[in-house]
Amino acid sequence: MKIYPTDQLYEEMAFIAYHFHWTNAELMSLEHAERRRWCREISAINRQLNGETANPFEIG
Repeated sequence: MKIYPTDQLYEEMAFIAYHFHWTNAELMSLEHAERRRWCREISAINRQLNGETANPFEIG
């Protein structure tokens, strides 16, 4: 069984909560892959709003 690093979990949850204002319960109900996908989507939105291009070398 692989254990997910607690610090990384809190970073992801804070990132999503800050941008979408989701509750702790909503965030904890997400699977790891889904939470990571929301982080990527938020990052893409932020890049677009900032006029930045996507990094073609970023691992998704």
